[in-house]
Amino acid sequence: MYKRMLVLRFPPEITDKPIVWALSKDFDLCFNILKAAVFPGQEGLMVLELSGQKPEVTRGLKYLKSQGVVIKPVEREIRRNDEVCIQCGACTGICPTKALHMDRKTMNVIFDPKRCTGCELCVLVCPVRAMEIRFSKEKALA
Repeated sequence: MYKRMLVLRFPPEITDKPIVWALSKDFDLCFNILKAAVFPGQEGLMVLELSGQKPEVTRGLKYLKSQGVVIKPVEREIRRNDEVCIQCGACTGICPTKALHMDRKTMNVIFDPKRCTGCELCVLVCPVRAMEIRFSKEKALA
């Protein structure tokens, strides 16, 4: 089973179409929507975990792109601003995947973006707002 954590951005003109539903129906893929803000006539945003056979995931992603959806991997979306981070560790207790954890020897907060699911809980609890959500178009999947 192949899995991808993705951020999907929908242009306003397609937010009223059942595009994500087709991933299950036409490509035999499973998806778990972790966060979504999709309204008709407005730009939509969805964070999801997509899983299935790798060739079908590839076909499904091509389909989404053909519909105008911009796709980005989650690990490029949640970032830590190291200049702002005070290493307090507040984020480590809330992170469900341990993408944020303490190095017990140095007592520094370690961030592993590959383990991040994009739940954004760290963004909410960070007292200095060092955890950021970034949406840069130059990092879209090819």
